[in-house]
Amino acid sequence: MPRFFIENVSGEFITVSGSDATHIAKSLRMKPGESVTVCGGQGIDFLCEITELSEQTVQLRVVDTVVTQSEPSLHVTLYQGVPKGDKLEWIIEKTIELGVSRIVPVLMQRSVSRPDAKSAAKKHERYNKLALSAAKQCGRGMIPEVAPMAAFREILPLLNAHDLVIFFYECGGQPLSEAVAAINRSAWKDIAIVIGPEGGFDPAEAEALQAAGAFTATLGPRILRTETAPLAALSALMYGTGNW
Repeated sequence: MPRFFIENVSGEFITVSGSDATHIAKSLRMKPGESVTVCGGQGIDFLCEITELSEQTVQLRVVDTVVTQSEPSLHVTLYQGVPKGDKLEWIIEKTIELGVSRIVPVLMQRSVSRPDAKSAAKKHERYNKLALSAAKQCGRGMIPEVAPMAAFREILPLLNAHDLVIFFYECGGQPLSEAVAAINRSAWKDIAIVIGPEGGFDPAEAEALQAAGAFTATLGPRILRTETAPLAALSALMYGTGNW
């Protein structure tokens, strides 16, 4: 069933306008009586029937409301070392499919890509459009936010807000299963994971994360690429906490 995100959904009737209305009318060629799902971004799905439509607006009647089944109980923020090229777009798309709630691109000491302010703002807009598209495609109940690019020093004060921060270090650490066991034992719901760029973490960054209380974990004896590591980490976390 086609899925659309609309803010401030309330009442029995919903109006869809703009590009979503055009997509329903022209691309999908839907007709009155057919069904669509509307999500207000709070984990609730509104099952709707089309009552009227044109290329500019589509009128819907809410038939039922249900809790979105695809949202994990674990809120995961990914602090991702900025990679080269378009790898970050791949990471955004795939981690949203796997259940990430927020993504913060981080400029680290060994990040090769260093866009200027104008370029970073343009990329930020594109990244959030990609997040919306990915959330629609995989049936999420909310649109994960892609935050503006931040310097490494800027994220350190933010880490205290999470129940647990897992720092995946290429130089080794504790098994991820130990972190998963701690999450389940303590019923923690807000987790952060930190992934380095292509060149890994600078030793000073690793020390700063450990000093901030991050759990240092390993993803095994094989060195994973920066675009592979967050997918492996999220898959393991979701499976281990019953969110797969």
